Amino acid sequence: MDDIYYFHQTPKELAKKLIQHIEFSDCDFVLEPFKGEGAFYDNLPNNVNKDWCEIIQGRDYKDYTANIDWVVSNPPFRLDTDGKRVNSFYFLINYYAERVTKGIAFLGNDACFNTLTPKRLKELHEKYNLYIHNIIVCNVKKWRGRYFFIIFKKGNNPFYKFIEGSY
Repeated sequence: MDDIYYFHQTPKELAKKLIQHIEFSDCDFVLEPFKGEGAFYDNLPNNVNKDWCEIIQGRDYKDYTANIDWVVSNPPFRLDTDGKRVNSFYFLINYYAERVTKGIAFLGNDACFNTLTPKRLKELHEKYNLYIHNIIVCNVKKWRGRYFFIIFKKGNNPFYKFIEGSY
């Protein structure tokens, strides 16, 4: 399977502000799997251990095997997979859900947010004990519309609910 990535670099000042919303503990291990120009990676706090992947620098996220507490990134929104261009947001959340011990924080647009169907959210919660902990809404003028920094966290959340089915 060959993937083609589409790059939109996160503004560094925005990454700094978004990172402040993640509840890191001392010595957490944080992976930035789609580093790009390093907006998130370069601004992770000094009290965490960190590593990165970036396909154009020869480090593919699929080859990463170390233990991970947190994944923080602006992931590729679309991947060309087997000749078909697909929204990768949920695929990547699901991919990391079984690999992290604490959580995932991804920046995405409304199309990304819309991949989080009730059925998928229920699956993340039941299979991996992962739920949406926080959503930070922001604007990026050089991109289109609103963007959502969605922080998923392992554990329980009494405010986290979903209704399956279509009405």
